[in-house]
Amino acid sequence: MANATYDRKEQFQQIQSGLLDGERIIAVYDAVGTGTGFIGLTDRRVIIQDRSFVGKRYAITSIPYSKITSVSVVSNKSWGGSFFSTGAIAIHVGTHTYEVEFRGDQKSHHVHNVILHYIS
Repeated sequence: MANATYDRKEQFQQIQSGLLDGERIIAVYDAVGTGTGFIGLTDRRVIIQDRSFVGKRYAITSIPYSKITSVSVVSNKSWGGSFFSTGAIAIHVGTHTYEVEFRGDQKSHHVHNVILHYIS
């Protein structure tokens, strides 16, 4: 797990506390915007913190790679160039789509590539 990439230590520790035996963290990235707090990638699943529940409640949702039907990179480039760019991904699970937005597009591309690796 020493090779795992993460933005915030407390998010990494939250993912770490819920690992299954032998499961390894690949990355934990902070999300921007409303709804999603962070996304964690392990060698077995995607873990999303969803803050969109009523009453300031949130859920930690685990999505096994086998349940993901596709993953998309959603780009929102501004005229200001890459400094102002954001990157987002959309994870399609059955009829539901989870969208996660990041600061900068490098993280969205990393998440996209990891998920694509495990679902293909």
